[in-house]
Amino acid sequence: MRLDLNADVGESFGAWTLGDDALVLDVVTSANVACGFHAGDSVTMRATCRYAAERDVVVGAQVAYRDLAGFGRRFMDVPRDELAADVIYQLGALMAMAGAEGTRVAYVKPHGALYNAVVHHEEQARAVVDAVLAVDASLPVVGLPGSLLLELATAAGLRAVTEAFADRAYTPEGRLVPRTEGGAVLHDADEVAARVVRLARDGVVTAVDGSLVEIRADSVCIHGDTPGAVAMARAVRTALEAAGVEIRPFTG
Repeated sequence: MRLDLNADVGESFGAWTLGDDALVLDVVTSANVACGFHAGDSVTMRATCRYAAERDVVVGAQVAYRDLAGFGRRFMDVPRDELAADVIYQLGALMAMAGAEGTRVAYVKPHGALYNAVVHHEEQARAVVDAVLAVDASLPVVGLPGSLLLELATAAGLRAVTEAFADRAYTPEGRLVPRTEGGAVLHDADEVAARVVRLARDGVVTAVDGSLVEIRADSVCIHGDTPGAVAMARAVRTALEAAGVEIRPFTG
């Protein structure tokens, strides 16, 4: 058994600090770096790429709606060509910062509301695929299993990488419970660690109604902005390794 652990990082902005990226990157194998549209700024982007490079953590671009005020968690009805251009813009910015720190962008993952939208919104899913094809068709695209994004990415010849979430609750349909609903985010590190071990071993998670949802994932995400993220990441990695799961990047 093998599994990649990824985390959303680089989400500080100006005088606002969010998460402890250096400590999170000591644990995970892939870093979803904010590209300045939902969070992050030039200094934060470069520093996060440097932290990742120092730890041999793979850098990925976490692309989002142009929504700093809403942290990218509000759906925006952006036309396909405009959204594709926005994603290209974000990829270009992070590629420059990564290159300046001796590393590179190795995959693409949507953030927040865009992540959820491209599960079913065809025009926006196509926009993300369009952007990746325009920049570098060798870049894998990370998304929810069964999502339209991954279906379209595969059809376009891109590598589709399935992802599960350690600290998010699931609906019986295998979708993420909206953050506006109670219990959408999990905080108990031991519970989360046991949940991820079961996911790796059996390919299932328990939904909010108690049913089992089948999820086959190449990577598991731990949100860097979740309170206690560092302790949670350590608990997840320790439990996985104790269960005989090899922790390594999906790009390797």
